[in-house]
Amino acid sequence: MIWSCLGVFVRKAEVGVPLILLYSTGFSLIYQSVIFVRKDIRSAVPPFKKLPHIMLLALVLLLNTFTFLFAYQKTTFANAVLTHYIAPVLVAFMGWFFLKERVSLSDIVALVAAMTGLYIMFGGGGLVDCFRKLSWPPERIEPETLGVVSGLASGFFYALLIVMVRVFVKRDNPYVLVFFQNLFITLYLVPFFKIVPTKTVLLLALMGLIHSTLAPYLYYYGLSGLPAHKAAVLGYLEPLGAIIFGMIFFNEIPHKQVYIGGALILLSGYLTIAKRNRDNG
Repeated sequence: MIWSCLGVFVRKAEVGVPLILLYSTGFSLIYQSVIFVRKDIRSAVPPFKKLPHIMLLALVLLLNTFTFLFAYQKTTFANAVLTHYIAPVLVAFMGWFFLKERVSLSDIVALVAAMTGLYIMFGGGGLVDCFRKLSWPPERIEPETLGVVSGLASGFFYALLIVMVRVFVKRDNPYVLVFFQNLFITLYLVPFFKIVPTKTVLLLALMGLIHSTLAPYLYYYGLSGLPAHKAAVLGYLEPLGAIIFGMIFFNEIPHKQVYIGGALILLSGYLTIAKRNRDNG
């Protein structure tokens, strides 16, 4: 549920996404550095030959997070988080394409459910219209269109990230991996640095603690102690929480079709995750 309030921080910061990410990940490095007082953590630092893989992972994570936060800035919380949640279905088909994993009937059903959900959410042809409205220069594109497309892009990059983790760093210590990913993201964003107001710095420092440090650490800790099917169910509290935060802080009341379409998208993701958990025992 911690990630559910992410959009509130993004809107309240009132600065561009590159600065939000630069400051929050920069502060997270300070908080996360304390893990290296433990000998087992220091011994888990990846060898130099793995750094290119982690740098690539960090780049994809940056693209995922950038597009997700950008969606929060440009469209409603419901649109941002529900379009992002096409990721589990995309993972199944990326796994087939890149890793030669088998696509089952339930994966196909999940894909149909996700596409139907998107179709309903955006009023039939609304999703197609979003892509038709894309033009150059970007300043001419409606914010709502940018937000929806960005949310879908974040789902794609998140799915790609999951597949890459399976290939490159499946057995690495997740806490060390989070630190090095944030380190490289910070380095990528240094060219965008500029001074922001003190109140914004404080907000982003808190965001670095909550969303870039506590949230991933608690997530990995929870995965180690929860059965996979329960972890999957708990993960789906995030979109519900995000929509509630949108209602409370920004008076965003989703339309009926958003609830129906969103439910189908979440169902598709759950079907995919539940099937994978069964396959893994």
